[in-house]
Amino acid sequence: MTPRTPSVFERLDSLEWKLCHRFALASNTRLLSLVTLRLASRVGDWPAWVLLIMAQPLLDPGQGWQRLVQFSLTAVVALLVYRLLKTRLCRERPSITFECIPCTEPPRDRYSFPSGHTMHAMMFTVLTAVSTPWLLLIVVPLATLIAISRVGLGLHYISDVVGGGVIGIMFALASLALLPLAG
Repeated sequence: MTPRTPSVFERLDSLEWKLCHRFALASNTRLLSLVTLRLASRVGDWPAWVLLIMAQPLLDPGQGWQRLVQFSLTAVVALLVYRLLKTRLCRERPSITFECIPCTEPPRDRYSFPSGHTMHAMMFTVLTAVSTPWLLLIVVPLATLIAISRVGLGLHYISDVVGGGVIGIMFALASLALLPLAG
């Protein structure tokens, strides 16, 4: 049996596709922007967050190991829930539903909601804001670029990115509620 996309996504798809199409085309017209978006997407895949997690003991010798464990556990739980959501909600990527939307980066799977890259970017932005706010000068622009790259590369709808961001914030807040970090 083939999974069925919820009707709310079908309505969103019809509302968003033109904007996603324009954004993806605009992103592909300049080589520099395409290279930047691809790089941001790849860095947001895992390297930036693994580096941030592993750096915690160096950033704060007193609580760094606690932060390393907390960031790691939060990321793993978020990833498990993300995969469950993605395989249950079955929203196809914009380039699959609308062939006119160019997809310039190979997707890992068929489904787009939520954006896992954006989920992790926002989750780590919130955790960083509490643990090492001075790093926000790096993390906020990176998280923003990662979120933009997902639409610009034709991999996600805007609502996938917004949904991923909201889910990421919720995971960070839940993590902080369970184990508050001292700043």
